[in-house]
Amino acid sequence: MALQHPQFNPVALQIGPLAIHWYGLTYMVAFGLFVWLAGRRTTYPWFAREGWVRRDVEDMLFYGVLGVVLGGRLGYVLFYKFDYYLKHLTEIPAVWKGGMSFHGGMLGVIVAMALFAWHRKRPFLQVTDLIAPCVPLGLASGRVGNFINGELWGRPADPSLPWAMIFPESGTLVPRHPSQIYQFLGEGVLLFVLLWIYGRKERGRGQVSGLFLMGYGVLRFAAEFFREPDDFLGLLALGMSMGQWLCVPMVVAGAIMFWWGARQPRGPATPAA
Repeated sequence: MALQHPQFNPVALQIGPLAIHWYGLTYMVAFGLFVWLAGRRTTYPWFAREGWVRRDVEDMLFYGVLGVVLGGRLGYVLFYKFDYYLKHLTEIPAVWKGGMSFHGGMLGVIVAMALFAWHRKRPFLQVTDLIAPCVPLGLASGRVGNFINGELWGRPADPSLPWAMIFPESGTLVPRHPSQIYQFLGEGVLLFVLLWIYGRKERGRGQVSGLFLMGYGVLRFAAEFFREPDDFLGLLALGMSMGQWLCVPMVVAGAIMFWWGARQPRGPATPAA
């Protein structure tokens, strides 16, 4: 017997006309984790000597939220349903109807952090090296929201798989991989642990950022083999999903950044306190 998705009520709390959704709460958790973790990283010797303080993190969060929301929405429009939104331009701002892209959100955050770096006159890669290890737990929080909403379910699984799960939201009673949980564990928890440990020593500028791009790209690419492709896209060239194709340039860019960063000067490899 396959497990049954619990079909949570997407509304966590209803107060009169005010409805607080679980997905919105997961975003709040993600932002809170970012402020806490990035605040800790500002105390590391190599960031502290550059004048980083917690207030910088709070300012970065403002830029980052705009980048996530605007980039995530525009990425979904351009990468996934361009033809549809070309004919329904007024629906592009309707983020409450769903439709966000991680890869678009990442590009939005990159632009936002570039603006922050320019405004504060800080090296761009110094900014991204600070925040990179703080991102995966936010991604993990988002995957929890996907699971609660019963969306982004996995591909059909062998019914004998102990954790195979039926998602009635898919319109079938076929046992499936709970791919949201796979992504929670992979590009969320595992990637966080790897980056947090690696980032506890001073590295060449760009190396931590490069490792994030490579790590996320590889783990997301692997998870896509278990995640049901979008029905309006299906599988693309070489039998790869859109998510996998978008991961390819991430891995390549990350490898280049990591290689370049390894050749940059740095201070003594002082571990964080």
